[in-house]
Amino acid sequence: MIAALALLLAFQLAGEALRVALHLPVPGPVIGMALLLVYLILRPEGPSAELRTTAGGLLQNLSLLFVPAGTGVMLHVGRLADEAWPIAIALVASTVLGLIAAGLTLHWLAHRPQGRHR
Repeated sequence: MIAALALLLAFQLAGEALRVALHLPVPGPVIGMALLLVYLILRPEGPSAELRTTAGGLLQNLSLLFVPAGTGVMLHVGRLADEAWPIAIALVASTVLGLIAAGLTLHWLAHRPQGRHR
């Protein structure tokens, strides 16, 4: 389990280092997750059993990781109330844009020629 956690943290650290070095506007853990995905795709045997077990354990307890975020929300509830309209508009607009993007992607995938496989 320690080796799997070290692997996950190493990819998170690599993502954060890339973000800082290249001044990217993407969070370091997201970059690290993308690097981990590439690593697992290139690895012929896929993720190890230890990594699967460790990741499964983390996912089962994922709700505990939202406690600090919930505390932060309660700490800044006054500011959230002041900015309620911009937040609501941003949430609705991003949801609509996400649905449109998903719909267009599905439409494109459903209507592309079947003879071409990549």
